[in-house]
Amino acid sequence: MINNSSFPLEIKLRIDWSDLDVYEHVNNVNIIRYLQSARVNIWEKSGLYKSYKETNRGPMLVSSKVDFMKSLFYPGNITIKSRIGFIKNSSFSLEHFILNDKDEVCIQAKDIAVCYDFNKEKTYKIPDDLREAFKGYSTSPNEI
Repeated sequence: MINNSSFPLEIKLRIDWSDLDVYEHVNNVNIIRYLQSARVNIWEKSGLYKSYKETNRGPMLVSSKVDFMKSLFYPGNITIKSRIGFIKNSSFSLEHFILNDKDEVCIQAKDIAVCYDFNKEKTYKIPDDLREAFKGYSTSPNEI
């Protein structure tokens, strides 16, 4: 079981029948889609999405690592728990756990994103207000 205070961001999703593959468990491609929903949740809560819409500067996913530990099945629901892992000059990491209805960890994932200026086509330094927003989504806010 995951400690809720260690992962301050949470999103719940329903497993749809169309998410299954020939083996009747959730297809790995859909796991990636679930993780995208968790990332968007972080983008919205931290203000990154709003910033992107206003300035054309925002997050760009550059790496994603996924470990499949248990299968997910229909019918069912999942809970994705997320947090900011680290923050550097222009990059930051997101850590995720996907749990099934029994609160069993089925997926562990880590993403790395950069702050990207789509106008200039290059990364930019993470602004102080975003660093401050990230503190609320990290278990070690003093390290950010």
